[in-house]
Amino acid sequence: MREIPLAAIRARAYDIWERNHRPDGYEIQFWLLAERELRAEQESRRDAGVDEAPPEAPQRGGLGQRTEAVGK
Repeated sequence: MREIPLAAIRARAYDIWERNHRPDGYEIQFWLLAERELRAEQESRRDAGVDEAPPEAPQRGGLGQRTEAVGK
């Protein structure tokens, strides 16, 4: 499991705080919720295999490639 950067947790916690109309006294709860959300997202990406580098998309219409008209 990779470490989640503190800046990412801070940004998510701030977003949660704003979505909840900026209440006072919930800093720890929002921080922990942000960390939990980011870990869950990280786990779901890992389970889906998204952590790996995406394969390069095939190039279309480049030099040396034959293109055919649509509908023929």
